[in-house]
Amino acid sequence: MSIEHRIIIDTDPGQDDAVAILLALASPEIEVLGIVAVAGNVPLHHTEKNVRKILELAGRTDVKAFAGASRPLLRPLVTAEYVHGKTGLDGPDLPEPEMALQVQDGVDFIIETLRREPSGSVTLCPLGPLTNIALALIRAPDIAPRIRQIVLMGGGCFEGGNVTPAAEFNIYVDPHAAATVFQSGVPITVMPLDMTHKALTTRARVERFRTAGTPVMSAVAAWIDYFERFDEHKYGTDGGPLHDPTVIAWLIKPELFQGRDCNVEIETMSELTMGMTVIGGA
Repeated sequence: MSIEHRIIIDTDPGQDDAVAILLALASPEIEVLGIVAVAGNVPLHHTEKNVRKILELAGRTDVKAFAGASRPLLRPLVTAEYVHGKTGLDGPDLPEPEMALQVQDGVDFIIETLRREPSGSVTLCPLGPLTNIALALIRAPDIAPRIRQIVLMGGGCFEGGNVTPAAEFNIYVDPHAAATVFQSGVPITVMPLDMTHKALTTRARVERFRTAGTPVMSAVAAWIDYFERFDEHKYGTDGGPLHDPTVIAWLIKPELFQGRDCNVEIETMSELTMGMTVIGGA
């Protein structure tokens, strides 16, 4: 199968981020050019380490890992250890990574890659706060027309928020970065809570992972066991939503999804609704 998508993953792992990364690495349609960590679910010193743990688990140390921004553009960092645990990847006991973190700054890697590769050939896949993507666009406005598309998980249309009544976590953590990205003119496909709340893990699905018996599938089952407990309690469902893998799923099989073009504005002024994604018509 030929490669259909060449991507940079920008991420704050997070158990669901880990599953998304593994899905991308296992998909012959996708070439992962690099993975950049950002502060979000947990601070940067955990997220960059988690990226390397995931790559080693997958046996893909050929993919380079970078560290990006350690804090949002303008606001203090808000994290989610209450969901993901103190490391962000609580659940399975993974060894400390041996592969090296790249010395190059992750934002500079994004800029350099987009300038080097043919225009329109690279897709950005943010799975966490949009700080790194916004910084790249601010530092190098010339890269915007070179981006094929941005496919991201974040926001909500009618579902409300999951960190405040108005805001989804990824957008809430750095709303100013999100506003910069959504105003960039780059084609953007958004996986909002309205959709991810339909992509539920279930006991039957998790057991299929567990009984596969491979190190990767055993880790995925343990991650989901840990991660889904929060949303199962919150929503009373059999399993919780796996948000971030929907980004990669859309690249692989877009016919599974439905959507439409909308104008999206990000609330950055009101503390009551900070980070709200305000959806309008096309």
